[in-house]
Amino acid sequence: MTSQVSSTAEQADGAHVGEQRSFGDGGTDKEIRRLDRVIIRFAGDSGDGMQLTGDRFTSETASFGNDLSTLPNFPAEIRAPAGTLPGVSSFQLHFADHDILTPGDAPDVLVAMNPAALKANLADVPHGAEIIVNTDEFTKRPMAKVGYATSPLEDGSLEAYRVHPVPLTTLTIEALKDFGLSRKEAERSKNMFALGLLSWMYHRPTEGTEKFLAAKFAKKPDIAKANVAAFRAGWNFGETTEDFAVSYEVAPATTAFPTGTYRNISGNLALSYGLVAAGRQADLPVYLGSYPITPASDILHELSKHKNFGVRTFQAEDEIAGIGAALGAAFGGSLAVTTTSGPGVALKSETIGLAVSLELPLLIVDIQRGGPSTGLPTKTEQADLLQAMYGRNGEAPVPIVAPKTPADCFDAALDAARIALTYRTPVFLLSDGYLANGSEPWRIPEVEELPDLRVQFATGPNHTLADGTEVFWPYKRDERTLARPWAVPGTPGLEHRIGGIEKQDGTGNISYDPANHDFMVRTRQAKVAGIEVPDLEVDDPADADTLVLGWGSTYGPITAAVRRVRGAGQRIAQAHLRHLNPFPKNLGEVLARYDKVIVPEMNLGQLATLLRAEFLVDARSYNQVSGMPFKAQQLAEVFKEAIND
Repeated sequence: MTSQVSSTAEQADGAHVGEQRSFGDGGTDKEIRRLDRVIIRFAGDSGDGMQLTGDRFTSETASFGNDLSTLPNFPAEIRAPAGTLPGVSSFQLHFADHDILTPGDAPDVLVAMNPAALKANLADVPHGAEIIVNTDEFTKRPMAKVGYATSPLEDGSLEAYRVHPVPLTTLTIEALKDFGLSRKEAERSKNMFALGLLSWMYHRPTEGTEKFLAAKFAKKPDIAKANVAAFRAGWNFGETTEDFAVSYEVAPATTAFPTGTYRNISGNLALSYGLVAAGRQADLPVYLGSYPITPASDILHELSKHKNFGVRTFQAEDEIAGIGAALGAAFGGSLAVTTTSGPGVALKSETIGLAVSLELPLLIVDIQRGGPSTGLPTKTEQADLLQAMYGRNGEAPVPIVAPKTPADCFDAALDAARIALTYRTPVFLLSDGYLANGSEPWRIPEVEELPDLRVQFATGPNHTLADGTEVFWPYKRDERTLARPWAVPGTPGLEHRIGGIEKQDGTGNISYDPANHDFMVRTRQAKVAGIEVPDLEVDDPADADTLVLGWGSTYGPITAAVRRVRGAGQRIAQAHLRHLNPFPKNLGEVLARYDKVIVPEMNLGQLATLLRAEFLVDARSYNQVSGMPFKAQQLAEVFKEAIND
């Protein structure tokens, strides 16, 4: 979020207990505790509906007005092996009454639907946290499958936690006994029972979930009613059982948000809306040529819904066809986009080079994931930066823009479109799986706040020959931007040759002249180097001698860690890069001001390598390639060590 909070706001990951009160109901007192934030993790088999459960809890939390951040974590397989550790799917939600930046380091509450979910996540749960366990699944065979020789619910291994044993499956089946469902069908609603219980426990609204279930299963009204009944049964169980004597309140984050209308949004959805908005602001049709790939496919799905905004989507037979169609659309005068992940970028590289040669606007959206090759399709990484910078033959410079939060994906898409349209160049938009699937509140902007992206197409001759003849030169450049004119095919008098062979300056004719090639290569580089980007802003309230420099999705964990370090009384500065090519003009001057520069990245030091090469600065890398985002406490310890070094 853009608003600032005190330096102690992210001091710890556990919930903070505040006001306590209680109320009576049927003779049973239920204590209510007020917290300033909570971290909940739902975990179960990939078929247990944990992502849906987490998404619904998140939606209700957003509607309640809390600030929030989420971390979905699921296997790559559509239906991973049931009851196994690799098959565990989880969804973590951090929500608060103030500005927060990450999904949290460790859950205050773990909901474990089976032994595999418990074992896979227990190491992340701090002592004293609450664990809600579906006891129906803790039978001999499921426990043996994950290596439990004895039941952890009975052998004392969970004594350090506040364990709530709940027979979720049995209670769900009992709640649905009058619906005429088979046992298997009834069992599928146990996630809704768990959602109802947690909704009671944390005073979440319920109307939105009930409406959602009615709409989702509109063609199967009996299933819709059963899920609603299971959801209500879970809420009533929390209300009436003696096992849950305490419920919790987390007030809306009224001070964290600027005035406006908000909604919960994921990174991929925000990016999709940004592309739609860019098309409208440019007064151009949007054309997406894409091939489905995790974790970018959601953008294709979303944009296909917006034909009414002039968006056309094409699901190609492969990555090469997808970008080829998009580049053709750019030639035809559309705002062209292709979406993919790292493996797809490798296949698209030749056509990206062609777009550099043709000097046409094209957005290449790379939702990065763990690699190499197929790697970790559903996990996150930042390891495509050098591929975006240099992953083409010849000197083929491409601007690079990277969003920092899920909501920022909207603004980054508009910024990337601005650069592509203004400078007639392909542009990389580097998001990643953490941003794509994560979510946070987003203030819906007013139309007048959006940038004007309209472009002027070439309309007639732009050069006069020595004999006075007026002709159209497709490579006669704008003096300020070095962009060539954009001529829509079919415009009389603007016929011109395109292709991958080197062009003659101005005329665009094929040229093998060495001096011309040298000039064109340097001109294309100068065009990218001259792109106007804002100066780098530095957050340094105490004149520190240590700077933390990040890019992309590391923003949240870095900022949370910086708050902790400052809260402990130490001085540290922070800056975050959106533009990675070209760098902000003042970056060299900023780096020179500090004795120590730390660069955390979810790769093996790619930005740090670029900084060392260009600015001769001793950038210290801190790297992680586990497929998971950094934790705030982890980075805080690294920063403290660097400061004290």
